[in-house]
Amino acid sequence: MDEMMRGQRGWRELAVLGDKIEKLSGMLEGFIWSPKSSEANDHVDDWAFEEGPHSDFGGPNSGSTACVAVIRGKKLVVANAGDSRCVLSRKGQAHNLSKDHKPDLEAEKDRILKAGGFIQVGRVNGSLNLARAIGDMEFKQNKYLPAEKQIVTAEPDITSVELCDDDEFLVIACDGIWDCMSSQQLVDFIHHQLETENKLSAVCEKVFDRCLAPTAGGEGCDNMTMILIQFKKPSSPSASVTNQPQSSSQSSVGSSETDRSSEKRESK
Repeated sequence: MDEMMRGQRGWRELAVLGDKIEKLSGMLEGFIWSPKSSEANDHVDDWAFEEGPHSDFGGPNSGSTACVAVIRGKKLVVANAGDSRCVLSRKGQAHNLSKDHKPDLEAEKDRILKAGGFIQVGRVNGSLNLARAIGDMEFKQNKYLPAEKQIVTAEPDITSVELCDDDEFLVIACDGIWDCMSSQQLVDFIHHQLETENKLSAVCEKVFDRCLAPTAGGEGCDNMTMILIQFKKPSSPSASVTNQPQSSSQSSVGSSETDRSSEKRESK
């Protein structure tokens, strides 16, 4: 995806898609160039030739984290790029299945500095508060480095674990949740809610209400996305899979923090 978005071709395709969706067309046209006139034939695709890790990159600067969980039989595989997080509840204990890719982590910091970037007040080049993401092309313009060694990379960390009967539920959420609650605090909160609530979407709503700031400013003002998957025990001993997942999400995993362009504006 990063390769597609490196030049304008991918962004043109997104613009055309947005034009077909009346609800989003106006918003998309405000942020990305849309080939709705003869300008499409004359516009020069020059973003791919930008050099060096510079902050004056003239192309689109939005990006997204990505946290994906795949269950196949008893095996759970999690891939993560960014500061969204996947947490497994096992016997009431929180187990992190992903690492928050923050700039101050040694491995991330080392890559950022070697690629010519810097870290200021915990942010990449004083701007981005995470070290891995899809998009954010202004931090991926050094043509002498491969994708995985750019200031910001989309390369994910991958973790796998064997599921067992002690596993109760799985949570995937963006940093708007984790800024307000630790992994164990969220697991405890969900356990308490599941004692009286069977609808998982309602549990997600209660988590958002718990994290939402009462006034503008500070923690609880970031965008929030959460997916909750509850494992059900088999109804009979002959069941072939020990954990059957039931899921509920307020947003798809692919859309986790896709509107970080507005998040950046708020953080300046």
